[in-house]
Amino acid sequence: MALLEVRKLTKRFGGLVALDDVSFNVETGEIVGLIGPNGAGKTTLFNCVTGFYEPDSGEIHFDGHNICGLKPHETCLKGIARTFQIVKAFHSMRVMESVTTGALARTGWTQDGEKKALETLGFVGLADKKNVLAGSLTIVDRKRLGLASALATGPKLVLLDEVAAGLNPVEIDDVIRLLRKIRDGGTTLFVVEHVMKLIMPVADRVAVLHHGKKIAEGSPEEVARDEAVIEAYLGRE
Repeated sequence: MALLEVRKLTKRFGGLVALDDVSFNVETGEIVGLIGPNGAGKTTLFNCVTGFYEPDSGEIHFDGHNICGLKPHETCLKGIARTFQIVKAFHSMRVMESVTTGALARTGWTQDGEKKALETLGFVGLADKKNVLAGSLTIVDRKRLGLASALATGPKLVLLDEVAAGLNPVEIDDVIRLLRKIRDGGTTLFVVEHVMKLIMPVADRVAVLHHGKKIAEGSPEEVARDEAVIEAYLGRE
């Protein structure tokens, strides 16, 4: 049984079909990439899985349970966490406090939450900035903070929305190493990304959305050679 199963998922916004009969699985221990042009439906899919949007039709099963209709805090308690393309941080809080807020979803006690937050900050390489205001961090450290806040909730699955956006090649290499470290630690990753330098070496499988439809799925090498994918990104000519 897959950790995440999406079956015939459809989401409409008025006359716009943002997701059109989309199906796929994410297996435990995988890093699965989700790519596609802007407006393809990638973030909408994340929003459906995490409870920000309710699908119009279809099913979403996580760890053997139907999670359609659950709210974001309920999907978090089931074991799903996410990051955002623009990092959602408490800018006026210190880094330690921001991550502790995530940890409290699972621990319920401030002392335990602080302990979990400190462990997580060490894991992502931010322990030395625990007393820095979140709003003063660099872009790459804000990305690490978003990851730390998600990991502090104790998830089985983390959905990453463009974690490499705005980073330079050296920073992207650091993120690749961190994602592999997270997966090796037992957390499954589902990654939306435009930066192919990140997704191609790190993903076990890649799915491709275009105009709300899944047009390809396979290994990174297979997807990179797929004519429908090339056309979606580059145009018919």
